[in-house]
Amino acid sequence: MPGNTFGHLFRITTAGEAHGPGNIVIIDGCPAGMPLSEDDLRPDLARRRPGQSRIVTQRDEPDVPQILSGVFEGRTTGTSIAILIENRDQRSHDYRDIKDKYRPGHADYSFDAKYGFRDYRGGGRSSARETTVRVAAGAVAKKLMAMEFGGRVIGYVKQVGHVIANVPDPASVTLEQVERLPNGEPNIVRCPDYEKAAEMVALIEQIRSEQNSIGGIAEIVATGVRAGLGEPVFDKLKADLGKALFTLPAVLGVEYGIGFGCATLRGTENNDPFYARRVEDTSGAGGGPRIATRSNRHGGMLGGISTGMPVILRAAVKPTSSLPLEQETVTTRGEPTTIRTRGRHDPCLLPRFVPMAEAMVALVLADHWLRWKASGKMGG
Repeated sequence: MPGNTFGHLFRITTAGEAHGPGNIVIIDGCPAGMPLSEDDLRPDLARRRPGQSRIVTQRDEPDVPQILSGVFEGRTTGTSIAILIENRDQRSHDYRDIKDKYRPGHADYSFDAKYGFRDYRGGGRSSARETTVRVAAGAVAKKLMAMEFGGRVIGYVKQVGHVIANVPDPASVTLEQVERLPNGEPNIVRCPDYEKAAEMVALIEQIRSEQNSIGGIAEIVATGVRAGLGEPVFDKLKADLGKALFTLPAVLGVEYGIGFGCATLRGTENNDPFYARRVEDTSGAGGGPRIATRSNRHGGMLGGISTGMPVILRAAVKPTSSLPLEQETVTTRGEPTTIRTRGRHDPCLLPRFVPMAEAMVALVLADHWLRWKASGKMGG
């Protein structure tokens, strides 16, 4: 089965299924000598894990990472890093009644059409359970970004159903704002607009009481990204970021910058004016001009190459497909029937989607950073 590897110089390969023994990721390309331990992986895995609040699936997985190779005496060796996360709370019996039925909104039929055989337990390889190890790999990429060029990736929930957050300056949002309310309690919906966050939680709880689900939008912001990352044709930074987010389950749309908002603008309204600013030159040569834009409708990328402005993306995430409500479907033999999906599922995927999206963006930026360094074309 191809398609399990992502990236070029910073490359990951994953394996595992929703109800198998566990999931594993192999990371190639991480430079030697970087401090790394399992403690570096735990915070983002905790943000992704099921059972973390009342508005997510209650599957009880501790998601404890085990680094199996590539680290010695607390530092990366430059060889392949292998990370294992075991599955400990599978309830495969919840899926026996539907093994011969196609769940609406799921990959059951398309998987059968491709392979003629599928693991029906929670979606098998198509399940979002596989993203545990992507989040672990993303934590490694985030640490590489921070050490190499001070890069940072922060995601948050921008919209749930009709409730839309007001975030005037995405680049200024902090992890603390995403994870904690002003009173110190967990921000379980991960929206930095606290008034809208409360409305989102109420909406999700209402939807859950109706045995239904709801979709929304996550916004992901990368800061500290230098100008010059990406290629002008097929390996555009925006193309790789788009692919990265589309590889995540349930993503139906991706946009960057002003996105589809550009459709109603004139060119004079859409363009971001350039200006030269002076920044401190830490090499001792004095201040020098640096190019920036006064607005950021281009989302930090022009011609597929980063401009040095914050990289801003949004991903539209569909409502959870697994529902306890009866739905129309067919059997694997094409016979009409109905289906109710048992098991434990998120009424809204957005709160746990945020660290997944951050991970994929970080993996792309770490990869393009290493590709830029390897090219030797280190422009201004």
